[in-house]
Amino acid sequence: MSIDKTARVSLKAKLDKTNPKGIFVGQYSYISFGAVILTHDFPNNKSYCNTTIGQKCFIGCNSIILPGITIGNEVVVAAGSVVTKDIESNCLVAGNPAKVIRRISTKNYGQIL
Repeated sequence: MSIDKTARVSLKAKLDKTNPKGIFVGQYSYISFGAVILTHDFPNNKSYCNTTIGQKCFIGCNSIILPGITIGNEVVVAAGSVVTKDIESNCLVAGNPAKVIRRISTKNYGQIL
């Protein structure tokens, strides 16, 4: 795993250990309890995928980031969301599947300005 030393990961977050080298978390990002970050998808023959979370992001509790997804910088993923597509920078996303709610800017750990 490549998790920046300034990033925070809850002890109850679930990071995929099938392909740990495929997890990338940027500076000052926060992954909440119960969040699931996946890096493999055996049914779709994607055994090893890279899943990337940018800088100053917040991944809400019990959200799911599917394998192979790239989340840009300064993104907030609302609690319980399922991210099925790449998310561009400076967005608040929510829902299942997650959709952009509005454009935002964040400070460290995804706190909305």
